Amino acid sequence: MFRSSLCRVFREQSKVEQYFRYNYVKRNYAAPSVATKQREDKDKEPEKKAAKESQSFVMNLFRGTLQASQVFPYPEVLTEEQHDTLKMLVDPVSKFFDEQNDAAKNDAMEKVDPATMEGLWELGAFALQVPNELGGLGLCNTQYARLVEIVGSHDLGVGITLGAHQSIGFKGILLFGNPEQKKKYLPRVSTGKELAAFCLTEPSSGSDAGSIKTRAVPSPDGKYYTLNGSKIWISNGGFAEIMTVFAQTPVKDEKTGKEVDKVTAFIVERGFGGVSNGPPEKKMGIKASNTAEVYFEDCKIPAENVLGGVGQGFKVAMNILNNGRFGMAAALSGTMRAVTKKAVDHATTRVQFGRRIDSFGAIQEKLARMAMLHYVTESVAYMLSANMDSGSIDYHLEAAISKVFASEAAWFVTDEAIQILGGMGFMKDCGLERVMRDLRIFRIFEGTNDILRLFVALTGIQYAGSHLRELQNAFKHPATHLTLILEEVTKRGLRSVGLGSVPQLEHYVDPQLKNHATLLAKNILLFGESVEKLLIKYGRGIVDEQFLLNRLASAAIDTYTMAIVLSRATRSLTHGLPSAQHELLLTQAWCTEASERVAQNLGALTSASHKETYSKMATIAKNICDNGGFVQKNPLGY
Repeated sequence: MFRSSLCRVFREQSKVEQYFRYNYVKRNYAAPSVATKQREDKDKEPEKKAAKESQSFVMNLFRGTLQASQVFPYPEVLTEEQHDTLKMLVDPVSKFFDEQNDAAKNDAMEKVDPATMEGLWELGAFALQVPNELGGLGLCNTQYARLVEIVGSHDLGVGITLGAHQSIGFKGILLFGNPEQKKKYLPRVSTGKELAAFCLTEPSSGSDAGSIKTRAVPSPDGKYYTLNGSKIWISNGGFAEIMTVFAQTPVKDEKTGKEVDKVTAFIVERGFGGVSNGPPEKKMGIKASNTAEVYFEDCKIPAENVLGGVGQGFKVAMNILNNGRFGMAAALSGTMRAVTKKAVDHATTRVQFGRRIDSFGAIQEKLARMAMLHYVTESVAYMLSANMDSGSIDYHLEAAISKVFASEAAWFVTDEAIQILGGMGFMKDCGLERVMRDLRIFRIFEGTNDILRLFVALTGIQYAGSHLRELQNAFKHPATHLTLILEEVTKRGLRSVGLGSVPQLEHYVDPQLKNHATLLAKNILLFGESVEKLLIKYGRGIVDEQFLLNRLASAAIDTYTMAIVLSRATRSLTHGLPSAQHELLLTQAWCTEASERVAQNLGALTSASHKETYSKMATIAKNICDNGGFVQKNPLGY
């Protein structure tokens, strides 16, 4: 038996070694938008000498390895001074939204009440992270998350107005602006009461940001660019004075000498001229926020307003979006807290069949799941903000997961809250129908959840693949890379016969969570095995296996969230917090169910029956599209 197992190890190692000759993931594929503009350039680059190491938990998950540095222990990053500053802000902001903001009125007016806008400016709410010396409050990401959570619990329409301004509108200036750009523009968006907007999306360019048509052509003397084009669905687009705009610009390729188009980011002022906008869009939700089409016609932009370098616009855009996603999770955790409070208030006072309805198992299950989803979302939001405040640069997959998870969890929680309230929840006066309408956009904008799932799966696969390529290179010079070869091949060979080592997590968690930490450790090992099997089976064709990639992403989300709640609950138990035992229950229940979903999703990757079902579903979809709708007729025939 042992000899047979060894033979299987060597056969699998041989398969892996043969497969090293393939480029099994399209290079630099992070999402369809990345592949569109960068694949050709990347294919011409020389082979990388070594795979870049990442501190990201999720990235390393795709290798089946534990990277605990950004997950355990649960971080506490605020200094005493930062805590004091935050305490001084929380009560005034909460009081403002309780007493001065009227979410229903804003929704009915389809704009934020002018008095509310003025009050928000006075609070400094439009410049939370702008440095003090440039007119802002100078908050770190964790402080920002706490205040955004308050906004999300009251009015998502106002939240979008604030977020479009600072989370993405002028965020590029904070991240990529040179000293002169920061000094010129940040005071204007802080104390100057000039709103900002982020202008990326176009009619033909949604998730595929690399396909934008708007163009900026440099003048012969190089002093300015002339911008022409249009952007759609721009939050604050109807009144923003300062905009971060992305356009194609001609760039000389240093290798070939040929002129190619690359995306460049610009700081554009409405006052430059040639900037106009359409009427406010009529929307399902977030009606209080302004959304409009923005037009640029021979708009002259000074060359010094290039943001982040000519041809670097895609990098600028992706970093802005990645940097701002944690705020969405924080805001939606606030939303979930507010709608759950409504559900609990109703469940504990509503009497049916002689009993309060919170005593019924069906209602208890709803409330428990609502609580778990909120706990995970909140835990992820503050884990991510703390990682960023600690200087992490390896958080883009975690940021994508936070947006996907939070937007779907908030939708589920609000739907269940309406269900608990019954007919009352369906009524406009209750306020939950407005929240549900507002929530729907969060699964779409700033990267649709569908694209972000592919982004997580394919970026992780690329990272795992880069380490396999490194091993391939090591085989070319075995004498100087013997240690790497022995470590990697042995590890991968043992995995093929189920003898891979399970990551040890017990020392990271409270003893009461030991069994659930073991579940996480097994998931990590199983995940790495599954990724390797996909690479060996599909090669570069994996990019077209979206049925499988979606399940891989779902397993990654569940595994990451298990780690986060294990970390947070351990912190609470260690500190003896009053809620520690409750958090223990939340974590145990979440990890048990999440682990079961991981096993199911990873099992589906190699299941013949699932593969057959995916094939049938693809054919069904093709039939519908070819027919222009459903193929079958009404059963009555007319």
